[in-house]
Amino acid sequence: MSSAETPKTAKGVFIKTYGCQMNVYDSERMRDVLRPLGYAPVDSPENADLVVLNTCHIREKATEKVYSELGQLKRMKEGSGGKMTIAVAGCVAQAEGEEIMRRQPAVDLVLGPQAYHKLPEMIARASRAVGDRLETEFDTLEKFDALPKTREADGPTAFLSVQEGCDKFCTFCVVPYTRGAELSRPVDDITLEARALAAQGVREISLLGQNVNAFHGASPALTNETDWTLGQLVRHLAKIGGIERIRYTTSHPRDMDDDLIAAHGDTPQMQPFLHLPVQSGSDRILKAMNRGHTADEYREIIRKVRAAQPDIAMASDFIVGFPGESDEDFEATMQLVRDVNYAIAYSFKYSPRPGTPAAEMFGQVPEEVKDVRLQALQKLLREQQIAFNESKIGQTVPVLVTGRGRREGQAHGRSPWMQAVHFNGPENLTGEIVDVKITDASLNSLSGDLVRTREVAL
Repeated sequence: MSSAETPKTAKGVFIKTYGCQMNVYDSERMRDVLRPLGYAPVDSPENADLVVLNTCHIREKATEKVYSELGQLKRMKEGSGGKMTIAVAGCVAQAEGEEIMRRQPAVDLVLGPQAYHKLPEMIARASRAVGDRLETEFDTLEKFDALPKTREADGPTAFLSVQEGCDKFCTFCVVPYTRGAELSRPVDDITLEARALAAQGVREISLLGQNVNAFHGASPALTNETDWTLGQLVRHLAKIGGIERIRYTTSHPRDMDDDLIAAHGDTPQMQPFLHLPVQSGSDRILKAMNRGHTADEYREIIRKVRAAQPDIAMASDFIVGFPGESDEDFEATMQLVRDVNYAIAYSFKYSPRPGTPAAEMFGQVPEEVKDVRLQALQKLLREQQIAFNESKIGQTVPVLVTGRGRREGQAHGRSPWMQAVHFNGPENLTGEIVDVKITDASLNSLSGDLVRTREVAL
């Protein structure tokens, strides 16, 4: 809802989301818990009574970006006569809570990623100028229990959180310290939320977790079974009417069991796309990262996945310049990329995170060396991504329409392989799965011509 559409009696909330898809989901749930208090979304912080920065601590300089944003919000708050409430949520809040309050007194509330269900209570306390303004304790189970079991859908696709936290303790990563230990939601709760989304027209759900394939949620109440795995959950959700597509992210190689791999082949709703971060192709660096697998073990997982679903598109994450990385280590990463052949990948220079073991390691790689290696890796990854996209030219692919395009008479949607697809079509196709013949491809998207809707084809 834009500010122009917000009722005068409503209070405006503006949530700025940084980082991962889990944060996108968390922001949606913040809106859910704030709605009963009369808060409606607005399109800019200037129009807001409450501004929430939902932060991410993964990327370089994330904390300083937050402080820069807070400086601008402080000026807006002063201009409003102090009526604006400022909240910092997410992983930077978890890691930097007390420091945020010290460095920027304009901040009214600080809450970690496991505490946003307490946002209404914290707002009430702040308005009375009593109580604790800082809430960063871990209690994921309490968060899940306190959230509404259903929520308003925003289009035909939706994120659905099934697991949070991480027990892997990669030496470069802050997630175990900001999100806590691995914990999974009960299957019944997930199913209830998925059914409610389907009833509102959602046709694609993306299951979320820091290590989503480590899912081990309590089985449905009537089954009297042990905890279910992600493969079991996917097959269960695939039975919900209206759910045509299922995805999951982000996975860890150590948790890719044979049952989940089989689900890629035996569950039609499971889309042919897998994001499986490897980070490096060097066994020596993987060991230093505490990844718990070798490059060849990763290759074997890819082989099994492609045997189950030959049409699958592979995605990954890479870190270049990890402490101690030699030219030979980097070349091992390049060879892994050549061996796997990715449809899309995300690559970054290593940057130290305070409090992580890697930040204190010897052999920090010079920035200029990182730059050269990153450019070489990204060049290879771009070539593979373009080649994958161009391989779809001439094919007719099913596209889930997610909205109107930028141009008049244009629609856009998503292919089974996560590509953005643009095509000419009527405005009323949002939420439908249509057939589009691909005529052109670029690095980031496909374009084509509408052939027919799936309903007509059937």
